Parts: sequence; structure tokens; C-alpha cells
Amino acid sequence: MGEYPRIGLLTMVRLGLFQAGLGMMSVLMLGILNRVMIAELGIPPLVAAGVIAMHQLVAPARVWFGQLSDAYPVGGMHRTGYVWLGAGAFALLAWGVVQITWQVAAQIALGWTWVTWAWVALLGLGFALYGLAVSASSTPFAALLVDISDEDNRSQLVGVVWSLLMVGIIAGAVVGASLLKQVELDAAAAVVQASVNWLFTLVPLAVVGLAVLATAGIERRFSRYRLRSQVVEREDQITLGRALRVLTASPQTGLFFSFLLCMTLGLFMQEPVLEPYGGTVFGMPIAATTWLNAYSGMGTLLGLGVTGFWVVPRLGKRPTTVLGCGLAALGFLGMMLAGWVGQVWLFTLMVFACGVASGVTTTGALTLMLDLTLAETAGTFIGAWGLAQALARALATLCGGGLLELGNRWFGAESFWAYVPVFATQMVLLLTAAALLRTVDVKLFTERTRMALGELLAEELE
Repeated sequence: MGEYPRIGLLTMVRLGLFQAGLGMMSVLMLGILNRVMIAELGIPPLVAAGVIAMHQLVAPARVWFGQLSDAYPVGGMHRTGYVWLGAGAFALLAWGVVQITWQVAAQIALGWTWVTWAWVALLGLGFALYGLAVSASSTPFAALLVDISDEDNRSQLVGVVWSLLMVGIIAGAVVGASLLKQVELDAAAAVVQASVNWLFTLVPLAVVGLAVLATAGIERRFSRYRLRSQVVEREDQITLGRALRVLTASPQTGLFFSFLLCMTLGLFMQEPVLEPYGGTVFGMPIAATTWLNAYSGMGTLLGLGVTGFWVVPRLGKRPTTVLGCGLAALGFLGMMLAGWVGQVWLFTLMVFACGVASGVTTTGALTLMLDLTLAETAGTFIGAWGLAQALARALATLCGGGLLELGNRWFGAESFWAYVPVFATQMVLLLTAAALLRTVDVKLFTERTRMALGELLAEELE
């Protein structure tokens, strides 16, 4: 690999600008627009949640977009063209979704007719297309991280790039807060519409700029794809079907997929119940529970940075991830203890601690995820791992709300015990994830998938 330069810290930060942009877009699409739909426009919460969820239901396309970037370069590059085209598409679609939202609100005000439902269906389609565009951009970007890094600097790259994702989320929240403040000062429909239209024009354009700035020239200078791949420039490059054969060649694939599902469910199931827990059990006002997201985010940021540069190089990737799962499980036990004794300070500390544990776990797991790829099919593998995480995030919201509903029926809506099933389930899932990870063998995975690729290429030569 001597002919390829190694990426430095400044290049890692520059690459992180793309993730920062995705963080800003997630706040806009899943936070601010959701709030405006329900609070300002009077769209029923179930309708709002249903259309927004469409962007997660298209997650299986991540595998396809990953395989496309493996097999069909754009402008002579395997990843960069897809990143840019996807970013341009999701910026346009974000603006378009907002315009459809105004039409849905206007139709609901007139009553629920087939025309209203047609606009709702169109809004759901808009969110689905937005999800496809994000997948088309973010999956090749993650594959690019595999192409340009080596095993010994991958944890630092993950730590920096995903830290900037949190920075983007915080930046998006700050921009959104200024908008919502203006809306609160003057909630006239025209002001709401003008403010949101301006925000959804300015920020997506800035995010496209960040995507270009983050990746321009990176692949051409740093990518090891051509050096590592056996099939570059072959006319019969790997199709989706062949890539899936390589993907499923090793049982380690299923084990790691299951680990990702359990880990992600375990880390994020509390998201829909954390603020209600603070309000119901601790009597915290809305402003105080809103700050819980900031405490968790700051903890995650700290965990990501420290783990990538200090913990993983000393402990190794798998032990770090197992440690993170254990720390997160202890954090959720601490949240239950805080509710039992009714101490707000302990609850706040545990929210921060769970954020740190999430950063530790995420860095270890993402670094392993990038290791568990094959150069020729990196995009396909990244797509599969992204699919596991997307499915788990969607399930986490559903399961968290469902377990709280069961808890409310069993113990009463105002009871601390109503929240115990959520946190206890998370602990079990995280410990299960740690146990599953102990069975994952990166060396065996690489040997099996490399052998499967060799067999596939031999078939083509016969």
C-alpha cells in the first residue's frame, strides 16, 4: 500500500463534514418538520408518524446502492459520484416534501376526502424517495471510508466522522430553535410557511455544499479500491446476485447482522420514552426534558472521540464494543435506580453516562463493521450493515412505545414501574449483543468471503 498516501486528521475532519450535513438534515426532516406538522398545522400525529416512517421502510435499497457503487463507477470513481448525486437528490426532495406538506394541511382543513388521502399518499411517497436518496449517498460514502483507510487508523476515522454527525445534529437543532422561536412569536400561517420554506431551501443547499467539500478529490487521492480489488476493470463485474452470494458465504455475516440488530435496539429503544420518563417520574418541565437530548449528545460526542483515539488502539475493536454494551446496560440500570429513588441529578448523570457508553459502543461497532467487508463488495456489505441498523432504529421506536404502553396498562400511566420494561429489555438486548459479538471472528469472515469470491471468479472463467 506504499504508493497510497495515508489520511491525516484534517482529512478525517473534512470527511466528517458530510456526516455533519446528514445530522442537520435529520433534525430538519425528523424533528422540525414533524413538530410543524403536528403542532402548527394540526396534522394528526399518526398520519405524521406514518409518512415520516416511509423513509426507513426503503432501507433494503441500501444493499442495492452499495452494490451499484461497487460495480458501476460514475465519472471514473466508484463512490464520489453517488455521494454527490444522492446529496443533490435529497436536497431537492426535502424542499418538495415541505411543499406537499402545505397541501396536505390545506386539504385536512377542508375535511377528509379521497383528495386528502391522495395528498397524504403523495407525502409518504416523497419521504420514501427522500430515504432512497439518502441511502444512495450515505452507503457509498461509508464504503469510501473502507476504501481510503487501513485497519490501524480506521477507529480514528470513525471517531472523527461520527463525532461530526453529532455536531451536525446540534447545529441543526440551533438553527431549528431560532425558527421555532420566530414561529412562537408570530404563529400566523404565512409566517410559519415562509420560515419553513426558507429553512428548507438554505440548509439543504448548504448540506450539498458540505458533501462536495467533504469528498472532492478524496477518492482519487486516497482510495485503495483498485489495489485491493480482484475484479476492477473486468467486464463481468460483480452483479447484485453474485455480491449477495459472497455476502452470505460466511455464517459470520448472520451473526454480525444479529449483533447489530440487538445492539441498535438496545441503545435506542429509550428514545421515545426518555422525555416522558423525566416528566412523569421526576416532574421535570418541558424545557428541562428537552435538555436531556443535549446531555446525551454531549456524552456520545465524548465517547466517540475518546474511544477512536485512545480506547480502541489499546483494547482492540471487539473488546471495546463489548465494554460499551456493558457500560450502556449499567447506565440503563442507573436510570431505573434514579427513578426508584426519585433523584433528578442521578437521572441526568445517567443520561450523560449512557451517551458516553453509546459513543464507545458505536465507535467499536462501526470500526468492526468497516473491517467486515471485502474490497470488491464493500458497498454491498456496508449496505447490509446499514439495513440492519435502519431496521433496528425503526423497531426501537416501535418497541419502546409499545413496551411503555404495556407498562401503563400493567402499572398505571403515572407509575415509575411502567418504564421498567423498556429499560430492562434494553439491558437484556445489550448483554445479548455482547454475547453474539464474542462469536464473530473477523479473520474467519475474511477467509470465507475471500474464498467465495475466488470460487465465483473461477466459475466465470470456465
